[in-house]
Amino acid sequence: MRKAKILYKDIFAGILTETNDGEYVFEYEEDYIRNYPKQFISFSMSVTNQKYTENKLFPFDEG
Repeated sequence: MRKAKILYKDIFAGILTETNDGEYVFEYEEDYIRNYPKQFISFSMSVTNQKYTENKLFPFDEG
């Protein structure tokens, strides 16, 4: 399992995890949800306490 801290405009936004099964999970950090509810890192990943899970790396730079 590998983890990476994700920053958005130099602000800690959340954690991206690659699981041992090859899935990718992104979860916004609680302080980021509270303080920056409209600053999503991707149009397809609104700021929420829900975990985002994909079998390929998230397209952070797309739509």
